[in-house]
Amino acid sequence: MNASDRLGPGSVVPARELESVTGAPALVPDGEHLVHLQFRRFAGCPICNLHLRSVVRRHDEIEAAGVREVVVFHSSAGELREHVADLPFAVVADPRKRLYAEFGVEAVPRALLHPRAWWPLLRAVTEGTWRIARKLDRAPAGLPENGRFGLPADFLIAPDGGVAAAKYGEHANDQWPVDEILARAAESYGSARPVRTSTRA
Repeated sequence: MNASDRLGPGSVVPARELESVTGAPALVPDGEHLVHLQFRRFAGCPICNLHLRSVVRRHDEIEAAGVREVVVFHSSAGELREHVADLPFAVVADPRKRLYAEFGVEAVPRALLHPRAWWPLLRAVTEGTWRIARKLDRAPAGLPENGRFGLPADFLIAPDGGVAAAKYGEHANDQWPVDEILARAAESYGSARPVRTSTRA
């Protein structure tokens, strides 16, 4: 995919109602709040779990900043439920990767082969193994749906559907930390609305 094909500030995301793995609706855009739409990898992904725990710890701050979290995985709802049941925000299953295609989120070997992913992966696997041994988390499937080479991506979507900010990860641990989410939200609430429309279906 060319960089020019990616969504970014000025693109507009068509309104849709996604179904979370709990059956509750997740509106994108929200209409009243910014939506942080983040694309993760597979159910039980150690790096994803480590990142999402950091989001959970500061979820009250994120909501107070006017942001609603919506998290997408390329696993089925059945596989995801046992991994995300305690998360305080919407988690969406996209095993056919339709949203990944629409938003231009890729899967490539460098997701795990990039040197900057090695230490975070080691840390995530070590901590994940500890949590699995204590039955705090469940182990991922041996052969995850859609593989292990997914890249993360982050989109901050305004109430009118405009993409206020976007990040396409270069490796498996390349995503916005919470401080970046909050900073982007503060910038967005003080900026003009986007006007360019996406051509994606």
